[in-house]
Amino acid sequence: MADKKNKKNFIFLLTALIIVLLDQLTKYLIKNQVIRINFITNTGSLFGLFKGSALFLIWLSIIVIGLFLYKYNEIQKSAKLVKLSCGLIVGGVIGNSIDRIAFGAVIDFIDLGFWPSFNIADSALSAGVILLIVYFFFKQE
Repeated sequence: MADKKNKKNFIFLLTALIIVLLDQLTKYLIKNQVIRINFITNTGSLFGLFKGSALFLIWLSIIVIGLFLYKYNEIQKSAKLVKLSCGLIVGGVIGNSIDRIAFGAVIDFIDLGFWPSFNIADSALSAGVILLIVYFFFKQE
């Protein structure tokens, strides 16, 4: 029984950990110009909304992470896609929160030219939210 519970916890926790590690590694490489893309900082949130609101966004992130931790047991009883989605979201929130706390802004660097610059944490957050929406829209009762 314990092995089954550990396996359920594994997807969520591993996903969040991988996102945080990838996010911070790529930001370190960009910040230290190991690789060059387009280093910018964003004091706001998605698409630069709420510029200069780092403290508000840090508190919002703490609340979001708290809600996911509060619902952790429910998440672990959910479908694999839900666990993956939640891991992506939590990993993304933690990755960007680390930047806000350490630098007062999020480091963005992936520039497609036609889209605002973003990072791995942003991508994880977006993918996690989209996957959750798709799951709940198409799930069979």
